[in-house]
Amino acid sequence: MNSTDSNPTYDFTGQVAFVTGAFAGRGLAAARAFAEAGAAVAPADIDDKAVDAAAKELADVGHQALALVCDVSDEDQVTAVVDRTVDAFGRLDTAYDNAGVMPPPTDAADEGDAEQFDRVQALNLRGVRATMRHELRHMRTRGGGAIVSCSSPGGLVGNPGRAAHHATEHGVIGLTKSAALEYGARGVRVNAVCPGTLTTPMVDTMIAKGELDRTHAESGQAVDRLGTAEEIAQAVLWLYSPGTGYVTGIALPVDGGYTAR
Repeated sequence: MNSTDSNPTYDFTGQVAFVTGAFAGRGLAAARAFAEAGAAVAPADIDDKAVDAAAKELADVGHQALALVCDVSDEDQVTAVVDRTVDAFGRLDTAYDNAGVMPPPTDAADEGDAEQFDRVQALNLRGVRATMRHELRHMRTRGGGAIVSCSSPGGLVGNPGRAAHHATEHGVIGLTKSAALEYGARGVRVNAVCPGTLTTPMVDTMIAKGELDRTHAESGQAVDRLGTAEEIAQAVLWLYSPGTGYVTGIALPVDGGYTAR
């Protein structure tokens, strides 16, 4: 049995999903999963050609999809694409704030790290804050919705060489918990998902550059393999589904047991 043979099914017909970082990997897998469950999908990414291709892929098989170009570190762009999603589809029900980067390993005391740290923060933390802010603006108006922000196991533990990345991912979880407390009474649930190391283009690039050792990554997880983007997508859909109507403010590890150590 492969990892997708027993996936649950959902019916999100008539609902609208906004996904950032949607050109490949986790974001594209989530956009596909939402579309296959019946939702209209607005995939957003900084790469215009890639996000156009993603939306076309969905539209070609009969799904509603709106390609959006956005650098999440620019809040004006975030405002525009969230508003455009609502203008196009009339509502916003769920969002997966997935856009982010993993920088090369850097010593926390490295004086040359400041510029890299600022860029990682701008995308991984400030970008999530901006997208969440404008998603909440629409969801609170209609009195409901669900947001899943993407952190990582690096938001739950520390690792040598990953100070910049882990600082932002801890921040995403703090932001998620605070927003959940603020908006629960207004019908909006806010959770985070913490994906482990996956077989995605980003991870393939890290392995090729020597920034990550595949054997070491696999052995650090209880299931002794890398995960898939589709497995993360299923966790995201579950966090949005009616079955988790009493779940908010959590950071869900989907990491093959990495953080169980």
